[in-house]
Amino acid sequence: MTTQEKRTLKWGSILLALYLVVFLLTRNGKGNGSTSEYERFAGSETSFMQEVRKLETKELQLEKLNQTFKMDPARFSKTTVVADASAAIQNAATGGGITIGPIRESAARSSAREITSMQIEGVGPVPAAMKFLHQINGLGYPLLIDSLQINPDNSQPGNIKINLTIDFGL
Repeated sequence: MTTQEKRTLKWGSILLALYLVVFLLTRNGKGNGSTSEYERFAGSETSFMQEVRKLETKELQLEKLNQTFKMDPARFSKTTVVADASAAIQNAATGGGITIGPIRESAARSSAREITSMQIEGVGPVPAAMKFLHQINGLGYPLLIDSLQINPDNSQPGNIKINLTIDFGL
């Protein structure tokens, strides 16, 4: 080989070596970039799984509340909830020994999140009244006792008069 050919091969091998070094360095840089992308993806997957666990916990809590208060939110509709809840309240009262008097329904207050308000008057023995008050939470409707007034019934000894204001909310 001539000296010029040797020199051309020498420069060609140097340029090829430099090209390979630069190519491998840039490829490793891209590899680090894809590793960081993978780490971001793995981190987002971890946060997604944590969110799923939170939602599963919330679902279990709601199921427990539904079982505790015997509520089924799927069956609620604004048109029938008041009538059904009123019937359930009356059945609970008369089943426990409370005689229901006049029932007055009034429109909800504009500042509150409620459908309507109901005022109930009843008369009965003390144990029956306490049982009735205890049963209101378990009727399966979103009821809130807004006010409760208990007075003695002078017409029969051992009986009390109950005046309740119950709010229906959704």
